[in-house]
Amino acid sequence: MLTPLTTCVLVSSLALAQDSRPEPPPRPDAPASGLVQRTDRATDGFTLFAPLQSGTTYLVDAAGEVAHEWKTEFGPGNAVYLLPSGNLLRCVRVEDNAPFRGGGIGGRLQELAPDGSVVWDYSLATEEYHHHHDVEPLPNGNVLAIVWERLTKEQAVALGRDPEQVGADGFWVDAVLEIEPVRPAGGKIVWRWSSADHLIQDRSEDAQGYGEVPLHPERIDVNVDHRDRPPETAAQREQREEMERKMRALGYVGGDEDDDEDARPQGGEGGSDWLHTNSIDYHAELDLVALSVRSLGEVWVIDHSTTMEESAGSKGGRYGRGGDLLYRWGQPQNYGARGKRQLFGQHDATFVDGADGALHLLVFDNGAGRPGDVSYSAVVELDLPFDAKTGFAREDGAFGPAAPAWSYTAPEKADFFSSFISGAQRLASGNTLIASGSKGRLFEVTPAGEIVWEYVNPHGGDLAMGHGGGPRRGSPPAGGPPGRGPRGDGPPDGERPQGPPNGDRPEGPPGGDRPDGPRGADERGGPRGADERGSPRGRRGGGPGGMSSGAVFRAVRYAPDDAGVRALLGEER
Repeated sequence: MLTPLTTCVLVSSLALAQDSRPEPPPRPDAPASGLVQRTDRATDGFTLFAPLQSGTTYLVDAAGEVAHEWKTEFGPGNAVYLLPSGNLLRCVRVEDNAPFRGGGIGGRLQELAPDGSVVWDYSLATEEYHHHHDVEPLPNGNVLAIVWERLTKEQAVALGRDPEQVGADGFWVDAVLEIEPVRPAGGKIVWRWSSADHLIQDRSEDAQGYGEVPLHPERIDVNVDHRDRPPETAAQREQREEMERKMRALGYVGGDEDDDEDARPQGGEGGSDWLHTNSIDYHAELDLVALSVRSLGEVWVIDHSTTMEESAGSKGGRYGRGGDLLYRWGQPQNYGARGKRQLFGQHDATFVDGADGALHLLVFDNGAGRPGDVSYSAVVELDLPFDAKTGFAREDGAFGPAAPAWSYTAPEKADFFSSFISGAQRLASGNTLIASGSKGRLFEVTPAGEIVWEYVNPHGGDLAMGHGGGPRRGSPPAGGPPGRGPRGDGPPDGERPQGPPNGDRPEGPPGGDRPDGPRGADERGGPRGADERGSPRGRRGGGPGGMSSGAVFRAVRYAPDDAGVRALLGEER
């Protein structure tokens, strides 16, 4: 029987093989790693990143020199952010928390002072939930975090999930928690949104959420990921397992020390990681949250202005829809609308303020499982159909736009490809910082697509990942999330949420894909980028399967006058 994990891995197994192909040789005059090029059109600032195979987080200046570093003994849980205080917010891997495992695993949040001392340590790993991928620091000092929430098979079936699509590790739905830090080792959940509260299904009239999917684009089809899927062939299984080994070798996939990892699918038995949400971003003025849901090939926007109770329903909040989806884009077939698929294994959906107050969204489209003979990545910018008074509009049943307002690809498209991880950031100059994650390559492009700054990460490879790359569940101090209480309140630290059913799915290549045929160049919009061929790669020759041991989840650029930079490095910087 084809599982959700099998589905999500199959569509990118061939893409990962191309991701591992030998890179073009470096230019004769280019360094093997570090700063490759910098022009006078590059945006000044400091770039923060954490290699997947390292316990160290680096802040490098525009010349590629390390301006500061934070060293720890624990492997990264992907996301890192520089706070206005000059401290570092860092996710940490917690691998010994069965049944949770999979790409992007985290489980613990830490705030580190400039000297590396821990000023806040908070566990997000229990039997019911586990943090993964990303967090988002908020202006009020709180933190938004993505978590897997585990449903039993009985709970999942009660929500209309096909029982044959629920494995031994249950069904994990994604949720977002807002945590108010209680230093030095605690926290209070003051807001919660769960995908389990916003489902629809047309499989069983006796289960919850029964209805017509096309009539409810604001809700998530609980069976969307396994409709009309062929069974897995022996060759496809071999490709999937090889891809999992490569991702594990890079430290991107956690494991259970007592298991034969090569015999177990990442993300739980049977592919429990249903949605594989891999990024979260916040727009303070509009009080909106953006999520990248890789397994469904979509980006979502939800309302953060709701109360805890309203976020679980369909009424309330600034936009009047409660916690239902306000916007979704990437694969309209997921909600029964017509239109082609737009995203393929995407990461890092972030808000951008466009001209005349328009709301835009920037997305790294990995291209994993993209139809056609060439695998390539793209960075796309969406002009969202949004009005602050009326919300998001649909046309003919589908959310727009029909095509990106801007995009970046290499002139030879195959020269820019990272099948997993990666990200992009719009800079104040109008340029875009891009992290080609699997290669550890960071570069900045102008709106016309010219590369004006480029850096290949020479750091990483100092941690043995897979088993020893993260702390065990018992190692963090006490202080797990409190239960679901009224907004701003909750039971004492350490208690586990007792909320409604929660769900499942792992961090692997995307699932739920329906090939639509290749997209033509005229459909992409925006300029083409500068040629990446000849760009140097990491000094370790590419690591397992041709991927760099300096691989990074993504990178963030901070301006010289950023409050965190000033606090960390001094006003003179």
